[in-house]
Amino acid sequence: MIKVLFFASLREQLDCDALEVAVDGLSTVGDLRQQLAGKGAVWQTALADERLQVALNQQLSSADAVVSDGDEVAFFPPVTGG
Repeated sequence: MIKVLFFASLREQLDCDALEVAVDGLSTVGDLRQQLAGKGAVWQTALADERLQVALNQQLSSADAVVSDGDEVAFFPPVTGG
């Protein structure tokens, strides 16, 4: 299983802070993102934002990062400062 976390406005948009996903058929973070987008219109819209940041096991990552059983993947909006 892959533990998936959602932070900040993304968590509110999805009304979900965490879930677990079976690793079957998933090779990369991009695959995971695509699978999650298939959960419905809200998920598709939220995960379509190309500015979203992704962390794999607490390290910033990209869509082509390889995922495996036991990994933790976090999605969060870009951090802004002021």
